[in-house]
Amino acid sequence: MWFKKRQIFTVILLVIFIAYSMKLTEFDLTKFRDYRNMLDFLTHWFPMNTENLPRIIQASIETLAMAFLGSFLGLIIGIPISFIAARNTAPSGILYHVSRTLLSFVRSIPEIVFGLILLTALGLGPFPAVLAIMFHNIGVLGKLISELIEAADPGPQEAMKAVGSKKWFGAIFSIIPQIWPNVLSSYFYRFEVAIRTSLILGFIGGGGIGQRLFNDFKTFHYSSVSLDVLVIMIMVILVDLLGSYIRNRVI
Repeated sequence: MWFKKRQIFTVILLVIFIAYSMKLTEFDLTKFRDYRNMLDFLTHWFPMNTENLPRIIQASIETLAMAFLGSFLGLIIGIPISFIAARNTAPSGILYHVSRTLLSFVRSIPEIVFGLILLTALGLGPFPAVLAIMFHNIGVLGKLISELIEAADPGPQEAMKAVGSKKWFGAIFSIIPQIWPNVLSSYFYRFEVAIRTSLILGFIGGGGIGQRLFNDFKTFHYSSVSLDVLVIMIMVILVDLLGSYIRNRVI
């Protein structure tokens, strides 16, 4: 029998937690009964205002640049830290624990918090947003890659040691070829996440199409909002398809 009596207690706890969460969050599907307000709101979205399409495309390219640069720099900086944060390649126990703690600290701070701090210190624009994405991705990618390093086959590394190569040299050239497809997969996933993060950072002055979308909403230009949303959807879908294509080619 797949269902055991002792699981009843777990199910009861789950139901209680769901009910309590719904109460705290004021979860109420009956609010959808008054759908006319939503329909009236959506009618202001059409027809789309295509006059600003060139500027919207330019803002989208800026958003892509922010996401790509932030996640790429996070990868470049995170890779060497990940070797220090992996048990089998760490130079010492102290450095291992220090790097692990550093990665956990950086990873625990959301990009929006980094963005608020950097935008206040450096001013508005895409540069602080790139740094915010970079810092968070150092923590995330550093943690993911360090776990890949620890799970790597030790055979090639021992073979490199047997022929007299230095420890760091053997670690790099025996482990990276094994984990590289998974590293790329993790990177493209973080790149896709960074695009959505760039949109949120645009709401607080980070530039890109996120800032344009926020400004259009704030000024009630809903016909421009609809075009912003459409371009964002197309951009995310294209990046997702590109990432899937490259992952399949590499893996």
